[in-house]
Amino acid sequence: MADWSDCLNFGISIAKQARKIVLAAFQQQKDVKLKSSPADLVTETDQQVEKILIAAIRRRYPDHSFIGEESVAAGERLELTAAPTWIIDPIDGTVNFVHRFPFVAISIAFAVNKETEFGIVYSCVEDKLFHAQRGRGSFLNGEPLRVSGQEDIHQCVVVTEIGAERDDLALSTMTSNIFRLLQLPVHGVRALGTAAVDMCQVAVGGADAYYHIGMHCWDIAASAIIVQEAGGVVTDTDGSDFDMMSRRVIAASSAAVARSIAQVVQAFPCRRDDLEPSNTCV
Repeated sequence: MADWSDCLNFGISIAKQARKIVLAAFQQQKDVKLKSSPADLVTETDQQVEKILIAAIRRRYPDHSFIGEESVAAGERLELTAAPTWIIDPIDGTVNFVHRFPFVAISIAFAVNKETEFGIVYSCVEDKLFHAQRGRGSFLNGEPLRVSGQEDIHQCVVVTEIGAERDDLALSTMTSNIFRLLQLPVHGVRALGTAAVDMCQVAVGGADAYYHIGMHCWDIAASAIIVQEAGGVVTDTDGSDFDMMSRRVIAASSAAVARSIAQVVQAFPCRRDDLEPSNTCV
């Protein structure tokens, strides 16, 4: 099995450099543009950080491929092949970034043969660097991570997001999912505004589960392996195997909790990320 530690270490080093750019812009006035909805925003910093990350990786690994949120938004084809591929969200939590709400992350995943080999999530304002490598565990600022191990859904804190989809079907489905979870009951439902950091809360044991419908592969590819390497379970919202392109995910402290959530939540139809157009729900 190939050792991708050099790529991981390089990814961590460029994430640290990119964090400086994000922090420098965090308190500044932003030039904000809309993408797919009034809740789907992009700033010059998103675009700048992605360009810097891809340029740095391309200089070091010229034969590698890329999937970047802003590149796809600009019209580049989203295609995950067997080639070594970096999956990049330059700022996960752009709405938070615009409003200076302090949960903003750089997310970098690396896949080979369509399987994620490592993931990096840097929660910039908190200065929390999460990373995981397949078979080698998950870490926060160098310290090992472990999920809570909770198996009783009634004892859980669950994290989710309303997301960028704001049509009637999406909104009614998402809000009714929260309603059904609270009726179980669970201890509480939380939202931080960034899927990558949300999922990492499961890895650290601060939350027991996360679920969402409608996010994209760059939002969750890195954090999914961080949860898995911390001993957690990652599935589709219907309980089937996780597919980063499906735009549906449950991350949980145990298989029992994942099953309980899969029995309650419903999905609204969303076009897969690897179909065109990649950023539109149907």
